[in-house]
Amino acid sequence: MVKKEDDILIKGGNMEQIIFHIIFKHVKDLVFIMEVEEGNRFRYAFANQNALLHADVTAQCLGKTLEEVLPEEKAKLLQSYYRRAAQSGKIISFHDEVEISSNCKVFGETILTPVKDGVGKVIYIVGVTRDVTQSFKEKRLLMESEQKYRSIVDHSLDGVLSINLSGDILEVNPAAVRMTGYNEELLKQMDISVLFHPEDLPTFRNMIFQTHYGLAMESFDCRFRKRNKQFISVQIKTVPIIIHSQIEGVYVIIRDISEQAKTAEIIKYMAFHDQLTGILNRRALLEKLDVLLKGKKEKEFSLFSMDLDRFKLLNDTIGHLAGDVILKQVAERLSGIHSSGAEVFRQGGDEFVILLHNSSRHDAGLFAQKILAAFSDSFYHDSKEYYLSPSIGISVYPYDGKNAETLIKNANEALYRVKEKGKAHFQFYCPDMNKFNTNVIALETQLRKAAERGEFKLHYQPQVNLRTKEVESMEALLRWDNPELGSVSPGEFIPVAEDTGLIVPIGNWVIQEACKQIQEWRGLCKNGVRVAVNISPKQFLQLDLLNIIEKSLNTFNIPPHLLEIEITEGAMQDTKEAIPILKKMKDLGLIISVDDFGTGYSSLNYLKQFPIDILKIDQSFVKDLPNSNKDAAIISSIIHLGRSLGLEVIAEGVEEECQAEFLKKGNCDKAQGYFFARPMPACSAEKIILEAYQ
Repeated sequence: MVKKEDDILIKGGNMEQIIFHIIFKHVKDLVFIMEVEEGNRFRYAFANQNALLHADVTAQCLGKTLEEVLPEEKAKLLQSYYRRAAQSGKIISFHDEVEISSNCKVFGETILTPVKDGVGKVIYIVGVTRDVTQSFKEKRLLMESEQKYRSIVDHSLDGVLSINLSGDILEVNPAAVRMTGYNEELLKQMDISVLFHPEDLPTFRNMIFQTHYGLAMESFDCRFRKRNKQFISVQIKTVPIIIHSQIEGVYVIIRDISEQAKTAEIIKYMAFHDQLTGILNRRALLEKLDVLLKGKKEKEFSLFSMDLDRFKLLNDTIGHLAGDVILKQVAERLSGIHSSGAEVFRQGGDEFVILLHNSSRHDAGLFAQKILAAFSDSFYHDSKEYYLSPSIGISVYPYDGKNAETLIKNANEALYRVKEKGKAHFQFYCPDMNKFNTNVIALETQLRKAAERGEFKLHYQPQVNLRTKEVESMEALLRWDNPELGSVSPGEFIPVAEDTGLIVPIGNWVIQEACKQIQEWRGLCKNGVRVAVNISPKQFLQLDLLNIIEKSLNTFNIPPHLLEIEITEGAMQDTKEAIPILKKMKDLGLIISVDDFGTGYSSLNYLKQFPIDILKIDQSFVKDLPNSNKDAAIISSIIHLGRSLGLEVIAEGVEEECQAEFLKKGNCDKAQGYFFARPMPACSAEKIILEAYQ
């Protein structure tokens, strides 16, 4: 509020008074007029009201020098500025901190304006100090913010480039300089697009386009060109530069992910390649088949499932490390077979799979012959020579399957058939193979539960004394009736039991049941009825076989000589293990017979080494009697040999009277077969025994 006397002063005063009044009372800046004296001394000539209030200067200070009014340090500082203005005759400006009260300091901007006389001498200096505290703080905050930003950008490990909307590079940080190999000046002369791989430019341009609309974008699969023209894998981020709500440019942030990309490539390589041989693995095969089948680019292709015959024996003989060397050579040889469109995969162990693209059944057969031919040459390790042969099963798309699982399974089925038929050749898949295996799987599932369900039974086939017609012994034969499968032939389930190891518990059950039946039949004839049970090779070599037999004999209290253990020549091939077992059986009092005599390769040697009581002539020699002179001669020789060694001789498979007569005339002790009786339940066998002794 202007006082009344001020109004009068303004209305009635002259212009100089008005200006003086305004400066003194109404100008908010601090205004000083300093008189310049000789010797660069400056004396207060005028100070406006704000100067008197806020600059620690009073009216009594007017007429005094700077040194007399202000503290020494401040006086020296101000005097230096005033001296420069006086000597130069030019306007001088500076900033300093002004304490306007004991608790308040402000930042002031001071402008010193020299006033000259008529001859150009500076006689006064007008000092005007303005409070710029707020703008100073804003500038300082802005500077601090910019410094923080620059600190972040300059010390960032990521390259940061700012570009305008046209793509011209405006600014770069040190990391971008290091990353590209270009110096800052060169980069600022470039369009950023020249730094990207041509194939990645569409991706980058789309990112920039989206960023122009305010979207931050990101991409992980770009390649960035260095000055040496090499490309590095980078992760790109684009961020809009927004000034006053307008997008003025784009920050392009580049992270070098070359090492991560290399690591990812190594991991990917390891995931899809076999560690030992370096060729593709099963996972790669499944992915390749998945792509092929989804794309349906090929009308036909073939899948070869292959393994190496007898490789386990070789591996066990020369050692696993040497075996690995051979496997590497096998992989190299397979990969080197000349054929376009062939890819080799290692399943594991000595199993390999080959995918032959665009191949018919005929093409697959020709390629299989190339594989077999490739193994005609030997393999070498440590100056030693080794021969290997492959077995190969083949499935052809789409005839043998329309998905990866089926094609692989069917190729494996064909391989199994090759192994069964003698190895070292190839075979195509045919539908009957799966049918057989489906039956085998169903058999195994039911077979594992058969004993606990009580589905097994023993049938008995009489062994007739050819001279007396008496039945002194029986052969126990296993039968299986299943609610789902019906009556299952021993020819079907015994091989499955052998392969799965179920033959051991089943065989133990047979021994126990036979002993139980012997005990029940002991009163039918004075000497009792001997029962023969077949022992499989696996069962024969089990450690507790003798304990199981002895326990069954004791449980049913039967003489050991009434139990006959029937073994095949196959069970006796390992003489070191077989001889001690057979001797212990003889010590126990058991009767030992050799089944299918004459079909093996070392029959006479067995007779010499093993404690045998009975020879059983195989039915293959009996079926053509008496018409086959060779069979007749063989049987006569076996009978003569057996009697000479004091062995009982039993002929199997007798189906006609003429066969029985021939055997009787040849002095064969006993015979069994359909001519006398088929295998029958225990109750029916009991009647046969009784009739024979009536």
